[in-house]
Amino acid sequence: MATHAAHTHDKQRIRFDQHLPVDHRLNLVYRIGAGLIGAFLVVFGILGLINHIGFFDIGGATVAGLNTNGTLSVLSICIGALLLVGMAIGGNVASTLNMVLGILFLLNGFLFLALLDTPDNFLAFRIQNVLFSFVVGLLLMTFGMYGRVGHALPHDNPYWRARHPEAAPQEQEGPGRQDRRGQVL
Repeated sequence: MATHAAHTHDKQRIRFDQHLPVDHRLNLVYRIGAGLIGAFLVVFGILGLINHIGFFDIGGATVAGLNTNGTLSVLSICIGALLLVGMAIGGNVASTLNMVLGILFLLNGFLFLALLDTPDNFLAFRIQNVLFSFVVGLLLMTFGMYGRVGHALPHDNPYWRARHPEAAPQEQEGPGRQDRRGQVL
């Protein structure tokens, strides 16, 4: 016989794009992270295009210590511009964009690690590109997850409250406090 009560509480899925206000102090972290990496990628892509490298040339050329070809240069400009747009919008959009692109950079690093020194290496990656992809992916994920995950989130953080719905009402007791749906108690 089980001696514990079955916990069947409704866990509401947290919508990561709705819980932090646009003017939240973490907005600066998301924006600066997206902006710096985006600006570097745009400059890297432009310098690669200036060298008139073939679009699918697997030999590539070196720009800023990284190997590139025309395709990687155009892709870098597009992703850099996307990060700059995320920086301009800021808030939860920049945070989510940083997380998604961080994961894509990591996956890209693993993909081209497997394609090194093969004829299928259409972006002309070398080991320095793979390492750059891993570092940028981890940085973007860190910027995007800052304030959303961690063991030391304050109890008034909306992400902590969404993960601990049973503790949230106890934390919010008192006059003028709000329940999980935002209604004043």
